[in-house]
Formats: sequence, C-alpha cells, structure tokens
Amino acid sequence: MSNTNSSSRFRIVKRMQLPAKKAFLYYTVAVLVAMCIGAVLLMCLKINPLVFYKEVLTLGMLDNVFAYKQIEGFIKLFVPLLITSLALSLAFKMRFWNVGGEGQFIVGVICASVVGLKLGGSLPTFVVLILMALAGGIGAGLMGALCAWLKVKFDTNETLMTLMFNYMALYLIKFFGEYKADWNFFLDPGSDRPRFLSLPKGAWMPTIPMGKFSLNISLIIAILITVLIYFYVKKTKQGYEITVVGDSPSTAKYSGMKVGKIIIRTVFLSAFMIGAAGAMHVSTAHVMSTAITNDVGWTGVIVAWLSKLNPAVIFVVSILITVLQYGCQVANAEFAAIDTNFANLLQGIILFSVLVADFMIRFKIVRNKANSENGKESE
Repeated sequence: MSNTNSSSRFRIVKRMQLPAKKAFLYYTVAVLVAMCIGAVLLMCLKINPLVFYKEVLTLGMLDNVFAYKQIEGFIKLFVPLLITSLALSLAFKMRFWNVGGEGQFIVGVICASVVGLKLGGSLPTFVVLILMALAGGIGAGLMGALCAWLKVKFDTNETLMTLMFNYMALYLIKFFGEYKADWNFFLDPGSDRPRFLSLPKGAWMPTIPMGKFSLNISLIIAILITVLIYFYVKKTKQGYEITVVGDSPSTAKYSGMKVGKIIIRTVFLSAFMIGAAGAMHVSTAHVMSTAITNDVGWTGVIVAWLSKLNPAVIFVVSILITVLQYGCQVANAEFAAIDTNFANLLQGIILFSVLVADFMIRFKIVRNKANSENGKESE
C-alpha cells in the first residue's frame, strides 16, 4: 500500500521568462477560448455571436451617425481606469497591497465635489479644476498614508485596512446622497427626492471641439501622467527606492534607505493619484453618484498585474479592458435578451481566462518522477 499522496506526484515550478511572442500567443489563445465560451452562451440566448462581438469590438460605431458619442463615452471610462491602474502599480511594486482604490476614488470625488460646488463659477475654471484635483488627491492621499503609517508603525495588514476603508467611503457617499438636511449641500434643494446636485459649469472639465466630437482634456492629462510615471519609476531616485524596497526591505535598510518613509510617501502618492482621478471624473460626469467608480478600483488591480506593473503596458491593457467594458455596455443596449449581468459575466470569463494564461506564463506543472516511480513500486 502506498503512502505517497497523489498530489505529490506533481509540482508547480516557476518558468524561465518566456519570449514575448510566446507570451502573446498564450494571451491570445486565452481570449479566444473565453470568446468561444461566450459564443456558446450567446447561442443559448438565440443571439448571433458574430454580430454581438462586432458590436463589442467596434464599440457600436459602424453605421452609426453618432459614433463620436461612443468615443466620448469610451474616454470617460478609460481615463479613470488608466490613472487608477498606474497609481496602484506604484504601491504594488513596493509590495504594499493597496486594494483601497474604490474608497480612495470615492473620497477624491467627495472632496473635489465640495470645492466644485462651493467655488465653481466664482473662480476661473482652470483654477477650480486644479483645486478640485488637489482636494481630491490630498483627501485620498491622507487616507492611503494613514494605512501606510499603521503598516509601518504597528505592522497592520494593509490589505485588510485598505479594504475596510472602501466600505467606509462607500457608506459615506450613500449617506450624503440619502440624508436630506439643511447642511447637506450635496443634494439638490429643488428636488423632492434626495438627488445629488450637479456641479456648476465653472467646475466642468473642458473639452476641445473637433467637429461634432469633443475631446475631453482629461485624456491629455492621463497620457501626460503615464509618461511622468514611466520616467518616475525608471529614471528617478525615488523610483529606484520603490523597486529596492519591493525586492528586499532588508537590503534597502542595509543600504541606508528609510524604508518606512518610502512606504508612506509612495502610498500617499498612489492614493493621491486615485483621488485626483476621482476629481477629474466627477468634473467630467458633472454630478456625484453612489456608482461613480464603475468598479475602477477593482479593475485597476487586474490591469496593474496583467501589465507586470509596467506603465507603458498598463496604458495598452487599460485600452483593451475599456473596449471590453464599454463594448459590452453598447451591445447590451442593442440586444433585448442581454442584460448587464450577462455583460459582467462575459467580462469575468475573459478576465479569468487571461489570468489563467498569465499563471501558465509564469509557472508550469511538472511531474515528480521520483514520487511517481516510488508509487508504482509500492503498488
């Protein structure tokens, strides 16, 4: 009788770095497999998968006289996801697991809305927008820095702390959206039901007219942030310190780096960027809502990891994920049998498949020959 556990006959081994072409092939196959699964589900709903996927991948722009509206909608989803993913990558690179993107985004929205509602129209628009970004960034940054300080001072679990702050921020914005009182200037006083007050036009993100299409300035800002973060990580002393602390805190201490200071500084910057992204988003949406994040904090975690924390790759992956998200929303409106839940299901299948491919790229399962031979002999 064999005492060898069957699971011990196999083990997971880290791969050597695969060539870029082979890694790309893994991801391509994963997406195709996921789309085939989605096609089967669509056929069960009596929907032509080719037509559905055409709507998703083209964002419904083919033969659409309002195609420019689809691009504008795409940008509104893309910008906050890109900035949030870049911000999270800074903390992750240091192995500080900041999963509080949702809460930090909401805090940024709330703080920016205070400035927008109070100062919008009384100051030049560009001044109001800068103050909104600073207010949102500082509010979220302080929340992130608090979690980092607790980690440095008391070795608390940063994953748990940042996660709890998500719910605190969510219930806070729900409270402001539901509790009518004279002091609650977030609500529209002219509405019988609790409803958030729209920001004055002096707090709206400006756009550049290009015919019927209007280019949101936030896209240009997001691209500039991507370039700055790339150089910050790759070319500056602070970026080098982040890498060293992430690789080995003991080595960083031995070389004279103030690890605690670096952690707090980097997490503050990470949360600041997310809060600023929230500020830019609410200035684009023109009004707060309890669903304003569009789950950007959670999706940003996936984007950052799929991109191997590389700012340039994050830009590309953010585009692909936003095409998937916005494309599913467009297709959802075209087919009566499809609802939001199916769109989320399809996104989940694709993302899960890509994560499996990412695992297979990093690791491989090998057979433990010694245990297998011992098992046969004992039988």
